[in-house]
Order: sequence, then C-alpha cells, then structure tokens
Amino acid sequence: MTALPPKARAVIIGGGVSGCSVAYHLAKLGWSDIVLLERKQLTSGTTWHAAGLVGQLRGSRNMTRLAKYSADLYAKLEAETGVATGMRQVGSITVALTEERKEEIYRQASLARAFDVDVREISPAEVKAMYPHLNVSDVMAAVHLPLDGQCDPANIAMALAKGARMRGATIAEGVKVTAVHETGRRVTGVSWEKDGEQGTIEADIVINCAGMWARELAAQNGVAVPLHACEHFYLITEPIPGLTRLPVLRVPDECAYYKEDAGKMMLGAFEPVAKPWGMDGIPESFCFDQLPEDMDHFAPILELGVNRMPMLETAGIHTFFNGPESFTPDDRYYLGETPELAGYWVAAGYNSIGIVSSGGAGMALAQWIHDGEPPFDLWEVDIRRAQPFQKNRRYLKERVTETLGLLYADHFPYRQMASARGVRRSPLHEHLKARGAVFGEVAGFERANWFARPGQEREYRYSWKRQNWFDNQRDEHLAVRTGVGLFDMTSFGKIRVEGRDALAVLQRLSANDIDVPAGRIVYTQMLNARGGIESDLTVARLTETAFLAVVPGATLQRDLAWIRRHVGDAFCVITDVTAGEAVLCVMGPKARDLMRKVSPDDFSNDTNPFGTFREVEVGMGLARAHRVTYVGELGWELYVPTDQAAHVFEALEEAGQDLGLRLCGLHTLDSCRIEKAFRHFGHDITDEDHVLEAGLGFAVKTAKGDFIGRDAVLQKREAGLDRRLVQFRLADPEPLLFHNEAIVRDGAIVGTITSGNYGHFLGAAIGLGYVPCPGESEADILSSTYEIEIAGVRHAAHASLKPMYDPKAERVRM
Repeated sequence: MTALPPKARAVIIGGGVSGCSVAYHLAKLGWSDIVLLERKQLTSGTTWHAAGLVGQLRGSRNMTRLAKYSADLYAKLEAETGVATGMRQVGSITVALTEERKEEIYRQASLARAFDVDVREISPAEVKAMYPHLNVSDVMAAVHLPLDGQCDPANIAMALAKGARMRGATIAEGVKVTAVHETGRRVTGVSWEKDGEQGTIEADIVINCAGMWARELAAQNGVAVPLHACEHFYLITEPIPGLTRLPVLRVPDECAYYKEDAGKMMLGAFEPVAKPWGMDGIPESFCFDQLPEDMDHFAPILELGVNRMPMLETAGIHTFFNGPESFTPDDRYYLGETPELAGYWVAAGYNSIGIVSSGGAGMALAQWIHDGEPPFDLWEVDIRRAQPFQKNRRYLKERVTETLGLLYADHFPYRQMASARGVRRSPLHEHLKARGAVFGEVAGFERANWFARPGQEREYRYSWKRQNWFDNQRDEHLAVRTGVGLFDMTSFGKIRVEGRDALAVLQRLSANDIDVPAGRIVYTQMLNARGGIESDLTVARLTETAFLAVVPGATLQRDLAWIRRHVGDAFCVITDVTAGEAVLCVMGPKARDLMRKVSPDDFSNDTNPFGTFREVEVGMGLARAHRVTYVGELGWELYVPTDQAAHVFEALEEAGQDLGLRLCGLHTLDSCRIEKAFRHFGHDITDEDHVLEAGLGFAVKTAKGDFIGRDAVLQKREAGLDRRLVQFRLADPEPLLFHNEAIVRDGAIVGTITSGNYGHFLGAAIGLGYVPCPGESEADILSSTYEIEIAGVRHAAHASLKPMYDPKAERVRM
C-alpha cells in the first residue's frame, strides 16, 4: 500500500478524471503535499465508460475557454507523461433537421466566431461528402468545428494522475474516506480505511471529486451537492469494413451522437425521459460496473439511428452499454468552495460532459484554491448557486429524468424546467395562478413570468422567433410605462445584517457609503480585490445597528457566503430572512395614485423621496415601502409580512381597478430594466467585470475610506478603461436578442451581447454588451458603426453609453 502521510495541504476524494485533473493542476502550482484517495481503482466510477467527446464550443465564453483548455491539454499530455491519451482532433459536425434547430446551430456558429473557435456552416451536400454513410435527405443545415475531437477517457485520467505523481502528489487506490472532519465549520482533515486498516490525515483543504457519490459524502457534513445518477446508454458495433476516420457527429433532433473508433461505430443517446439510478444509494462494491441492459428503452433511438446511418442495419452489435453518470438540477457542474463549510471544495456533477470539462475545471479550481479567488467568472458552475433544498432525493430523482435529455433538446430562450416544480412558492402563488399567471422557476422559486388572457393557453410555445407570450409582455410593459403595474418579487433574497459591528462589516464590503441615516436605501456593489463585482444589491438601514440587504433570488447563497466569509471576529449576525416577507412592486407613473387609494400615508417626494423607505398602512395591513425601482419608473417595493401578503395584494388589486392596474411578470420586469440599461448580475456584471467598466462608478465612494476593491478602483481611474458596457438597439424592429449574439464594430467581431430582450417602448430589441476601448473617448466609441450578428446575419444597431430610456432618470423621481 502507498504510505499515507499524517498531514497534507489538500486531500482529494475521488480518482476519476475530475480528481486526477485537480491533483495534476495543484501539483503544477507547486502543491507537492497533496493526497488523492480513491475508494476502489482510478476511473472505476464513471470515467472509464465515458464516450470521450471533446467539443470546444460551450454556452458561454468562459465555459468555452475551459473546454478549449482541455482539448489543448489532452493533446500535450502524452508527450509529457508517456501515457497515450487517444486524443484525435477529428472535428465534429452537428446537423439540423428543423428550422428551429437550424436557427440554434447558426446562432452557435456566430457565438463560436465571437469566441475565436474555428467553425463553418456547411450544406447537406458538404455533410455527405465528409460523412458518406449518413442519410442527409432531411438535413436542413449543419455546422462543422474542425478542431473538436475524441479521446480515451481512462487514459486521460491516468495521464493526469501520472503527471501529478511526477510532481510529488500521493495517489492511493483502494482507500475509502469514511469521514471529513471539521472544527468551527472549517475542514480539519479526513479519516480513511483500507482492508481493515484505519487512519487520519490532517488537512486544510478537502476536495470532493467523488462523482455520483459526491452528494452522500457531502451530506455527512451538512453540505449540499445536489446531483443524482442516471442510466446512460450507447452501443458499439462490430468492425465495419471500409469505415475510416470520421468527425464526431451529433444529431440532436434525434437525441443521438455518433463516433467512429477503431473501425467501429458508437451510437449514444440523451433520451428525453431518462432513467434515474441509485435511489437507495450506490452499492459499496461498485467498481467498473455496468447496469442491466434495457433495449426497449434504447430502441426508439436505434430505430432513428438505422434510418440516419443505414449501415447500422447490417452491422453487428459488439457492445450494448448502460452505465451511470451524475446529473444536476440545471445541467451544469459544480466547482468551488461550499458555503456551508470552509475549506470544503467540490468538483463534481458533470452531466455527461466530464471529459471535455475536467481538464479546464481542474485548472480553474486549482487556481481558485491557490489564489483564494477564481481566475475568471465561474458563476455558471459555482457550487454556491445550489439551493439547500435541492439535495432532497425525491426532487433530484424527478428532475434528472429531464436534465439528461436537455443536453440535446432545443435550447430555446426562456425554456422552463418541466419536472420537480412547485417546491418554493410565494404566499400569493394561488392568487396569481387564478389570474392567469404562467410560472417559471429560478432557484426553485415559482415566479409569474407572464399573464395569459382569458381563454389563452397557459403554456409556453417555444421558438427562436416571437413566442406565444410576446404580445402579453408588450401589454404588461406598456402598462408599466404609461399606467401602473404590479409585480410579485417575493423571490428577492433578503439578508439581515445586525450587531454592534454591522456597519463596519458592510462598509468594508460595499463600494458605496452605507453610513446613512436610518430610513435610507443604498444601491451598491460588493467588490473583490480586482474591482470585479461579487454582489449587486440594495442595503436599507433599519436602525443604527441593523440593515437589510436585498439581493437577486438566484444569488442568495453566494451573497450569504460572501458576507459571512468576511465577518471575521466582528460582532455581527447574518440571517437569511427571505421567507419572512413577501414583496409587491407597484411601478409606473400612476403608482402614487394607487398608493394613495390604499393608504392614508403621505407618498409625496418631500416625505418619501427616492432611495428612502418608511412603514405605511396598506388596506388593514402594514408594509415597509421602499422607494426604489428596477424598471425605471416611479414606484415602491412593498415589503409585507407573509401572513398579510394576500390581504395587501387584494387591497391593491381592488383599488387599482379604476387606474387600469395590470399584473406583470418577470419577462416584463426584464424588458423594462434593459430599456433603462439596468445591469443584471451573472450576465452584464460578474466577478470578472470591473465596476467602472460596467458603468457603475456612480455607486462607488472611494472617499469614504477603505473597502475591498478600492485600490483596484483607484488604479482603473488612473489608467483608464479598457472596455465599456454599451447599450444597443437594433434598427430593424423584427429580430430578437437574447444573449451571446456577436457584437460587430466596424466590420469585426469584438464581443457578445451579455443580455437582451425586446424594448416594447423603444420599439426594437435591446441588448447590453462590452466593447473594448483602450485609450478611447466616449466619442470614439460612439463614432463607430455597430452591427449585431444573429445566426450568421448582421443587423445594424444603434449604440449608446447612456440609457436610451429616460437617460436623466427623471421618471423615477416624479
């Protein structure tokens, strides 16, 4: 047995490709005193039976950056370690059988160009020439990525493991971790056992790379890692005479992928309704195991495959394989330090893209651990996006039946999960449902996205064009701009920060000045040392020692973790009070008229100016009325105890009948905010985006004294901006923007749209996106000609550095 040390700087649990990658990259950073413990044998969980597809284009710039890193690493590993990785850049082809899929893959091609990924749209005839065995009779379009590839997954892991060992890492097989130890909610080490022998390793860092075991392992320490195994099927034919090297082929409309390997053809599937596995736990003996065959389940995929690839009809089946892989509730993997336990890190839940992801993910996580901050924005896969309830096993079982199939489903904008819904609900849920609400889900919270008219179906009809709720959104949007609208924003995250040192903690964390009188509200960002945005929030000062921070529902766990991480020895208590209050937003030029009808209180600018709050009566209840807005209109956010929420809603609804009050959904909130160029965290602003380049310098008060990121703000002010967040409006009112469309400046692609929606008041699609501009003035930026490339077609766009709607913010102060 490999001798295990009594102490290590880091212990990695799990010897699949993910754990081996983390070990390799930590070792490259000089961490020689690291130990990787594998319960059975390296690769024996999921890695060994992975398909080994290496596609470089992902859904965002940084996920693409990680995939490209993986491809480059795997191509070099053999020379470094002497272990053959089987990496071959054979390219890939994705074909479309419908107009909607054609739009999707052409949009992906535009995105690839923006990310500097080699891509080409090709005709069905060109597909046939590259893939002569393929039936292209109903193929409408295709894209080719010549630098994509395939590899041998097990050997990739072995090469990474050898590379880690060469740099001093200890890797031990047949060693099971029985416990992760902690003191004061910080990791202190692990206990292990092997063949009756037991021991303990003290460690400051523990990294859970346990794959489909990760959830159960984390649960031992009260840590949520929501994932669940599903059965994943593929077959491999007998050798086919004359079969030569071919690109990887994806036919997402048939849920299938094809890979030639050593003269055989692999057909794999991501079927729409998957089969969860391991509901009662994974057997202790599991090692290189296969699951029982289920040809009936796979038969529909095979039938389509024989039509698509006629040679399969006569090819013998060498292997029909069924093995488990872990999936997460949102089809994205987990990286980062868990919010529940300091020093406990995770790299798991790869949703069948573990091979292409693990090289880059291991690099990013190792750098994150080494530096104490991620190397770039990783919010998309950050473990802090997971909600505590999502570790529920019934929830996971139901959700992963859907998420496996979503890998190849149409990735329509606004697509909502259909499974495991209704877990978190506003106290107004049934009221809204009775009035036509069509709900979406964020962080498990049901939110009214739009309201159907009487007799209109309450379902999404997805498309890349205008969807069936487009006119509903327009009517809601214009009601907010010209009358008054009512939003249920109970899903806001609400964090109470209180105690003797609460102000000092918030001043240290916030870029804006939080030392304001009680009753004032401050819009601020919390920055990292680079001046990037860790949190976007409002802070209301309740008393001298108590504050309420309001954050997006999706970022609540992240924001809680960030604040708690920086409390230190301060006398300050952080409490999640999200469930304690409902939030009703009354917005529009008639908002004051409505409030005066339901309350005897004074809502004048003199008594309740913008950026203040006060307790008011509403009907027979009480609310805290915050004079702020995310839609760019006069309005109030009413914070109401949950037990009074229904009454306050009914009072507002009754009083609003004469004013044309309209119930509005989250789609309208988004379209209104984008007209006003309000930023959205996770899209327009991230921890990688400097607060000044994001155009939020007005919320930064360097004169108040020291705070995290202050030096980076001062340095950027001195050096000048390298890029600016710009608002765009398409000249043609017909095309739509969602996000990730390419920004074209004077004929060259310079960036992507970070978020987009339709500006119903401005009369065209609106988007935000960063434009590089080192050494340029505002006039220089605006003197260029701009276009936005959508699915390969370029559309003229007007650019502005000021909000196109109400640039002087006069309407919010009416």
